[in-house]
Amino acid sequence: MEKKWLLCLLLTMIMGSVSATNRLDSLLCLLDKTIAESHIHTLKRQAHIRQLKSKENATTLSSLAQYDLNMMLYQEYKAFVCDSAIHYLSRNIEIATRMHDPDRINESKLLLSYLLASCGMYKEAVDMVQSVDRKSLNNRFLKQYYSCYDHAYGELGYYTQDKMNAGHYWQISSAYKDSLYAILDPMSDEYLTMQETSFRDNDKYAEALRINDQRLTVTQFGTPRYANVAFYRSLIFKRNGDKEQEKYYLALSAISDIQSAITDHASLWTLAEILYEEGDVERAYRYIRFSWNETKFYNARLRSWQSSGILSLIDKTYQAMMERKNDQLEQYLLLITVLMLLLLGALTYIYRQMKKLSVARNRLEEANGQLKSLNGELKEMNLCLQSTNVELSESNQIKEEYIARFIKLCSTYIDKLDAYRRMVNKKASANQVAELLKMTRSQEALDKELEELYANFDSAFLHLFPDFVRKFNTLLQEDEQIILKKGELLNTELRIFALIRLGIEDSSQIAEFLRYSVNTIYNYRAKVKNKARVSRDDFENRVLNIR
Repeated sequence: MEKKWLLCLLLTMIMGSVSATNRLDSLLCLLDKTIAESHIHTLKRQAHIRQLKSKENATTLSSLAQYDLNMMLYQEYKAFVCDSAIHYLSRNIEIATRMHDPDRINESKLLLSYLLASCGMYKEAVDMVQSVDRKSLNNRFLKQYYSCYDHAYGELGYYTQDKMNAGHYWQISSAYKDSLYAILDPMSDEYLTMQETSFRDNDKYAEALRINDQRLTVTQFGTPRYANVAFYRSLIFKRNGDKEQEKYYLALSAISDIQSAITDHASLWTLAEILYEEGDVERAYRYIRFSWNETKFYNARLRSWQSSGILSLIDKTYQAMMERKNDQLEQYLLLITVLMLLLLGALTYIYRQMKKLSVARNRLEEANGQLKSLNGELKEMNLCLQSTNVELSESNQIKEEYIARFIKLCSTYIDKLDAYRRMVNKKASANQVAELLKMTRSQEALDKELEELYANFDSAFLHLFPDFVRKFNTLLQEDEQIILKKGELLNTELRIFALIRLGIEDSSQIAEFLRYSVNTIYNYRAKVKNKARVSRDDFENRVLNIR
């Protein structure tokens, strides 16, 4: 499945004659689909976590093995559930302390400090890194040590409300950056990331993009690292004022986050904020709602604070938009009601005209009766006229039966529409939008109405032709006759030939009424004809003669 996703992504990235807007639209559609299938990736990560946890209770685990297992669980949880990641690092500090292993104590403390700063727990992060003795620190942990100070004070400088101390925090962060520059390999990703950030912050966008290109080419799509690199690229385009490219790489970053089952991400809610500002409220609402649910699952104070403001704004706008749509829905329901009343009036007029026609036909029958006394030359003509009148009477009876039932159904549907209108109004007034959307997407109500429609049709038809099923079976071979299930009046095959008996022989009209394809109707007709004991060509004419 992931290969297919990657193929779709690569297709959207082909420049060719496709405009940037179309590329972004295609990518947003891919993001929509990724969100819809996010549970698949989450379940994979949860399954892997359960597999690791199954080893926790093993009595044979040494302290070192338990430490390594906790570290693997931390790696799974650090971008998935913040509390759990903190828990396993804290346990490793305890295990390393019991083992009197200073390297592992320092390793766990530095990882925990960085994680705490990422979650907005700055005081705890600084306290944790300060508890590490710099003099006794192994050189291989020096990079992590400087990174923790840089990260904690950099985050403090960016998010603090105390503007007087913000400059001081930035100075500390800058000092530790200098220390990192001194020990990092210039070709390492950490060094390139710092250099890219420096170029971006100093408005050197071409240099920043050049480094980002270098990082992106060695990164696989759908991984946490790709999500991070793509997010950094969106920040460059944001500073450069290129909104379309910013949205494009935010979408790529969000897709990679979701496919990696990462719940700690900023790409999606940042994209939602931009789409909201551009007027795409519905999509922005879907994105911010999904992002908020992921943020709550991750359970980091900083992330909730970052996205809560835009969530509230988008939510209010979306609710207002839904209220307007509900008002429009009420107007449409009112219009439908008026149209149904007009239709009912038209049907009443037609019914009256049919009654008048029936009276005229009855008079004609009386006149035909008087003609019986005429000479023998008119006898044959009279017989033909009588046969015609019988057919007209039968046709009129069919029409009257179905018109009466149609009027009754129209009245029933008007009542149902009115009840539905009241229910929609009630739920819209109660702000039960999610429940209302669920009801309108359900197929159950439509299926129930179709079942009732076919039951009415079957009942009316058998009222006119009570022996239709028995007489129809006489036209079929003995071992191919149709046996109805308990409770059935007609089945699909009988319903098709019932419509033919009523004069509806066009397969497209039959298909429209029974909600099948035209090919399905053709197949049904051919299948039944193949079972006939009479000529296939004469079969439908024999059906038309059933009384």
